[in-house]
Amino acid sequence: MAELITGLDAGRIRENLARVREELPDHVQVLAAVKYVPLDELGTLQDAGIELVGENRAQDLEAKATAHPHLRWHFIGQLQSRKVKVILPYVELIHSVASDSALRQLAKHGTPDTKILVEVNTAGEEDKAGIAPEELGPFIERCPVTVTGLMTMPPYTEDPEASRPHFAALKRLADEHGLDELSMGTSQDYRVAAEEGATIVRLGTSLYA
Repeated sequence: MAELITGLDAGRIRENLARVREELPDHVQVLAAVKYVPLDELGTLQDAGIELVGENRAQDLEAKATAHPHLRWHFIGQLQSRKVKVILPYVELIHSVASDSALRQLAKHGTPDTKILVEVNTAGEEDKAGIAPEELGPFIERCPVTVTGLMTMPPYTEDPEASRPHFAALKRLADEHGLDELSMGTSQDYRVAAEEGATIVRLGTSLYA
């Protein structure tokens, strides 16, 4: 298990954030992934100018968002259907909808304002969540809430260029289905993701280190 990120420095994060934003088009949102950031360090992120944050775990999101309601919260982790009703009051966007059981819970607990991204498994990895590209159309048709875009997690690699085909594939799917939002790219490959059409990049170490 990864260690918690502690001792965050607002000045360093502010510098990193400014550098990242210079590398990205203006329309790309920088989301700070806070799975390993303790609740009592979140104030440092606000001090550094971070506005948009993403949490992977429903219980932690509930606690953190309650303590820091002025941050904009997204849910970016693997979505368990039984946790849908827990996270909905706190988030403006869920990045990882990929099951019919989640759709059933969204139908029960969502509202006309509920917005989601559908997670797509562009690489066809058996051990990874996400809808197969060929199943995307029917899945979107079954969605009871607003689908604004897509999300993907390519296979881990230290070579950013290896992720490019997966980002390009997601962009093609979004275009085919008339979707605008693309959540793709993390600290090691966010530049390539932006080149391929990302509108949200999910960053951790590139902001905190």
